[in-house]
Amino acid sequence: MNDDDAADWALVLADDPRGLTRLFERHERRLLRHAARTLDVADDAKDAVAIGLFELWRRRRAVHLVAGSPVPWLFTAVSNAALNLERSRRRYRDLLRRAPIPERTDRSDVDESGVLAALKRLPARERHVIVLAVLEGYSERETADALGVPAGTVKSRLARAKARLRGELEGLVAR
Repeated sequence: MNDDDAADWALVLADDPRGLTRLFERHERRLLRHAARTLDVADDAKDAVAIGLFELWRRRRAVHLVAGSPVPWLFTAVSNAALNLERSRRRYRDLLRRAPIPERTDRSDVDESGVLAALKRLPARERHVIVLAVLEGYSERETADALGVPAGTVKSRLARAKARLRGELEGLVAR
């Protein structure tokens, strides 16, 4: 381990985030290249590196140094994060492959100011749940797996989304 890494690791162990920042800045390019080699989507490399750094900080007291350096541990954490991101992306693609292909409809009769507009105004998290669970008919468990969230989160997002849509649609009927 070089002297800079040793000094920065001492800062990390003293709960000073500047040490982590310096380690990141020194090894960022190598970590990004390493993650990009594992991933199908190169843009996910930044996410994998961020997850690896978060894990290094979170588990700093348990990190096993190699030749006095945390960098090999960090490379392993980035590899694991990249593999998890790829698995998640693969599960999502598999879910989309199993999804029924909707029949083409004439969009001229769609009222953008009505139901679809209300759906588009939902926060993305709630809209995703509505699309998968209500419009596509997936179970709460399947929806949770596709979105990578607990089933309870799907239930609460679904309840909030339905309440918001109900309120907006009641306003449309009252017009």
